Amino acid sequence: MTAVNNKMQCITCGKDKVTYECRGCLKNFCLNHLNEHNQELSKQLDEIEDQHNQFRQTLTEKKIDPEKHALFKQIDQWETESILQIKQTANETRNSLLECIHEHITVIETKFKELTTNIKQIRTENDFNEININELQRKLGELENQFVQPKNICMKKESKLIDKISIIVISSNKLSNNSKWLQNGITVAGGNGQGSQLNQLFYPWKICVDDDENVYIADCNNHRIVKWKRNANIGESIAGGNGCGKEVNQLNSPANVIFDRTSDSMIIADRQNRRVVRWPRLNGKQGEIIITDIDCWGLAMDNNGYLYVTDIVKHEIKRWKIGDKNGVLVAGGNGSGDRLDQLNKPVNMCIGHDGSLYISEYENHRVVKWTKDAKQGIIVAGGQGLGSSLKQLHSPCGLTVDQFDTLYVTDYYNHRITRWLKGATEGSIILGGNGQGRQDNQFAYPADLYFDQQNNIYVSDLANARVQKFSFLI
Repeated sequence: MTAVNNKMQCITCGKDKVTYECRGCLKNFCLNHLNEHNQELSKQLDEIEDQHNQFRQTLTEKKIDPEKHALFKQIDQWETESILQIKQTANETRNSLLECIHEHITVIETKFKELTTNIKQIRTENDFNEININELQRKLGELENQFVQPKNICMKKESKLIDKISIIVISSNKLSNNSKWLQNGITVAGGNGQGSQLNQLFYPWKICVDDDENVYIADCNNHRIVKWKRNANIGESIAGGNGCGKEVNQLNSPANVIFDRTSDSMIIADRQNRRVVRWPRLNGKQGEIIITDIDCWGLAMDNNGYLYVTDIVKHEIKRWKIGDKNGVLVAGGNGSGDRLDQLNKPVNMCIGHDGSLYISEYENHRVVKWTKDAKQGIIVAGGQGLGSSLKQLHSPCGLTVDQFDTLYVTDYYNHRITRWLKGATEGSIILGGNGQGRQDNQFAYPADLYFDQQNNIYVSDLANARVQKFSFLI
């Protein structure tokens, strides 16, 4: 509150007096009515605190007994009206919903803690006005609505002989430059040490996730592609897994796997066999060799069905039409080096919305963007030599780009995931960055990352032999 030197009319009593302006409502009060005004604001803050405490109790009760969620009644009704064959599906769906609710409550708790800190700070400093009150009321109301009626959790039915139900989470928030994720991940594959058992992984390189949140992993040193269903404790070998070899039912150190949705198959970089194979996604017994004599690593497919493959020995990328014998050079091809028309061990790539190629160069410690028909690339991340500053990368591997041309990179030797805004000269750490380790907020050589439909991030944590999922917050 600031005093006004000349006399003005008090908004409450209407008399000309020495008045004080409220910075919140910008109205003038005499001293007596200013005190009354402050008391009313304090009363409103008391009411918010009461509402806040009631919501705390509700949140605690819901956390203890999440099965009171209304969707469980729909699941129970479906089970009653259906036949015995679907009981197993119902139980799987309940577990899926429980996981969704726990993740939802964790997100709400995080936002609630921030609000709690804000209220305590305002009360401690005793410096607030209508603007603060209204903002607190708005945030608390939004938080209550998000908690009571989470619009991002609903039930999906698939029409078959009987209705199959499942729990899906629809992202109500889109990615932005300020998006955040929970810093502690949960293990969705592996995590049982390096090994060849179906509950283990051994150097998981590339990953991809389907619409049902099943995770597909290039399990490099086990010479197989494994599929981990959502909430599963073990994986399923769906390609290779017949020992290291070059037969059509074998793989040798696969480094990459992507989906070919037009043929419902997987494209695999069979690295040590120096070939690219296509393998049926369901019930495939063997693969079909589609490219030979190539030191393949990175794979990408555009909307027209063209396949892009990196050659880490020739330091180049070619575009292939499935069935063609020869590819078309689209990046590099000028030997190993750090010139903008050269590449140095391009281990991975992704395709932007405009068709540009984003390429991670393992040995040049940078990510470059090659637009269509370009003769050289543009540095969009790193390029300042190996290091750990926010302007540097140390052997980047996995990468993806969103619709805003924001780049996300697995910074391999720095054990972190960084975000690079379009045109930025330095990145920011969004996950990891807490040193090498096995804790839920640490990585040991992150090799790849993948966004699902809800903007959750999956990270292949190479040396920890696991895949971690980080829930999207805002």
